[in-house]
Amino acid sequence: MTQLIRLQKYIADCGLMSRRAAEEEIAHGSVTVDGIVAHLGDKVEVGGSGNALCDVKLRGTLVERKAQRHTTIMLNKPRGYVTTLSDEKGRACVAELVADVGARVYPCGRLDYESEGLLILTDDGELCNLLTHPRHKIPKIYHVKLGAAITTAQLDTLNRPMEIEGERYKAARAEIVTLKKNETVLRMTLHEGRNRQIRKMCESLNLPITALKRVAIGELELGDLRIGKWRRLTPAQISYLKGKR
Repeated sequence: MTQLIRLQKYIADCGLMSRRAAEEEIAHGSVTVDGIVAHLGDKVEVGGSGNALCDVKLRGTLVERKAQRHTTIMLNKPRGYVTTLSDEKGRACVAELVADVGARVYPCGRLDYESEGLLILTDDGELCNLLTHPRHKIPKIYHVKLGAAITTAQLDTLNRPMEIEGERYKAARAEIVTLKKNETVLRMTLHEGRNRQIRKMCESLNLPITALKRVAIGELELGDLRIGKWRRLTPAQISYLKGKR
């Protein structure tokens, strides 16, 4: 049985990179189909083995799906690392921290340069696409350290839908962990993953963030995993992320 699928989905399904990264490679002219440079929107016919019924190449190397188990890990990302496999500015990348995994895993979503905590990396394109899809339902939980004492009014605002620079954000759940004269630690739960969302929300209320750490994705917790270290996810954890609970 054959099916026609988008080229970027095929590349992601082969475990090379996320669908978004594959789109960037196609846009840059790095992908060919039967020797012809591919374009965004192109589709390929895939057979029962999961491989295309034509020659799909990425920078001259054949792209094919191999019968193998996927590798999925969690990393405790340190501050001062970008969530990419390479960086044109020469900054440290998370790829350097997972070089010993034994598979070419790529990040599912992002943590910004100054943030730290739980980051999932995988070579499973289907899982990565699921985790980065806007309709993904598993909440992400953060500890946010503020360089000021939050007021009741500011906390109430964080718990309501917000509009910042014309962009609408769903209500977060913000709870006080500790409150001191010049410092607050919040536990914030998000049900969407907008770029720098927590930073934008707090900055709009003049709340300076001094540290931001993702501590959990739903039931998947960072726990005692040391900063800069990684561990493999269990089959049960992967099933949870895929919604097979």
